[in-house]
Amino acid sequence: MFEQLWPLAATPISGHPAWLWCAFLAFVAVLLVFDLRVLHRHDHVESARESLLLTGMYVGIALLFGAGVWHFMGAEAGLLYITAYLVEESLSIDNVFVMSTIFAAFAIPRQYQHRVLFWGIVGVVAMRGVMILIGAAMIAKFEWILYLFGAFLVFTGVRMAFAHGQSPERPEQSRLVRLVRKVIPITEEFHGHAFFARVKTARGLRLMATPLLPALVVIETADLVFALDSIPAVLSITTDTFIVFTSNIFAILGLRALYSVLAVMVGRFRYLHYGLAGVLVFIGGKIFWAEAVGHVPPALSLGVTVSLLGGAIALSLLRKPVPAGREVEASE
Repeated sequence: MFEQLWPLAATPISGHPAWLWCAFLAFVAVLLVFDLRVLHRHDHVESARESLLLTGMYVGIALLFGAGVWHFMGAEAGLLYITAYLVEESLSIDNVFVMSTIFAAFAIPRQYQHRVLFWGIVGVVAMRGVMILIGAAMIAKFEWILYLFGAFLVFTGVRMAFAHGQSPERPEQSRLVRLVRKVIPITEEFHGHAFFARVKTARGLRLMATPLLPALVVIETADLVFALDSIPAVLSITTDTFIVFTSNIFAILGLRALYSVLAVMVGRFRYLHYGLAGVLVFIGGKIFWAEAVGHVPPALSLGVTVSLLGGAIALSLLRKPVPAGREVEASE
């Protein structure tokens, strides 16, 4: 039986055996079940200590996985994984601010926010997997697309540096939410952590969505928008889909675990967007540099990425926050 199944399990998918992909997805599923059924069996507001411990667990697992990549796939693959993981984790920090805004717009109680984030992760795993495979296949067939990605990243980095601080659209008034409200009736009341509930109306019991559902829909949409930046960035670092996918998923798991702490602190990192902009411009420019001059060593890429992000965070922590009123006056 095993001998009959092994050829199927060893079938390569994007350059890696099918069993390796299945093992990784099974491991992620175990982590998610453990998170939901053990750590968050009862709805509660996470303390900073609990959030940091959980984040430490996910970061530790991600680094151990990176050590495995280094050992079995080589030092260069290990460096590329660490760089991709760091870039994805950093680019996702802005997503924390967006998620915080969405939860505030829909008035989602803190004890139910983890449930929305959990199912958001499940959607992200599937969505990013499809997008990464499509992106890698396009690069393999049309190599010039990589240069398009590079130009897009440079443009995105410049735009991020100059467009930061613009007020976003209010999530609860977006066209997507209005569409959801037309298709599915939504009650204004919460029914625990349920996304749907039977509500008593004048016509009897009616199945309606709770505010958690539109919040989940908007968060998934935000993840899709952020993926349009992060996936080209990571594919510009390496086209190895296994490294791209695993670094993406581990970064998202770690960031979601740290959400309750970062949601409060994200405003403190006032210069981080400049560091992120620099990283995007560097990654995009590296593609053209490799064509004109030569390949940029993974160790150098990692060093530049760490320096840009670390410098932006250090500067943010050293400078005192600007009061909201003075910030407005300065922008006028």
